Amino acid sequence: MKLSVVIPAHNEEGCLEGTVRALSKTLAAEGIEHEIVVVDDHSKDGTARILEELKPQIPGLRAVQNDSSPGFGRAVEAGLKAATGGAMAVYMADASDAPEDLVRFFRTMEKEGVDCVFGTRFSPESKVVDYPWLKLRINRAANAFIRILFGLRYNDVTNAFKLYRRHVVEGVQPILSPHFNLTVELPLKAIVRGYSYAVVPNSWTNRKTGESKLKIKEMGSRYLFIVLYCLIEKWLSRGDYVKKARGASA
Repeated sequence: MKLSVVIPAHNEEGCLEGTVRALSKTLAAEGIEHEIVVVDDHSKDGTARILEELKPQIPGLRAVQNDSSPGFGRAVEAGLKAATGGAMAVYMADASDAPEDLVRFFRTMEKEGVDCVFGTRFSPESKVVDYPWLKLRINRAANAFIRILFGLRYNDVTNAFKLYRRHVVEGVQPILSPHFNLTVELPLKAIVRGYSYAVVPNSWTNRKTGESKLKIKEMGSRYLFIVLYCLIEKWLSRGDYVKKARGASA
């Protein structure tokens, strides 16, 4: 099975090259057939130039433009549409995710035969480095809220780092979220619509360069909207999907 790694990039000239090189090296060493789809999300720095320089050097690297309105969700959507693999991962450009964790996600999907693999940064086996205190508190509160609403044991729905089989990406359409609320839309729809999943601990390291694109004040209402949308679907569409949801817990 071919792995497509979708990386949205908005003004990531400071870290993009290191992220792509480390990812490519690790996946190649593991013998995983792959492509790396980097989506330039209306960058105004040297992101596009770096991609053009890297393409001849890194097999399987593809540069895609987000031709829609700017936003994390729209960039990821463009990458998923362009991806050709049977499995698709959403991976951050800022090196907060680890290539070794992606390998574990992929091997888990192969071994367990699940439709999705979700990462958790909050298990005894996880390692989190330099998570901003305020964002951490908001993260834990938001995830607790989602867990209670949906009756989940999974404790890191907001984690962007996840892996989906192609048929899941097709099955959660249409994608509504233009921004970071996509990080909860995709997994909640997958769970509500009955796709199987496993949860794997993953590490997270705060970015060393550039600025975080997640603005807490701007995103609260957007997250709430998509959570409630998925909850309404859960309530009103019971039994309308072909599979019974099953999944491992963190």
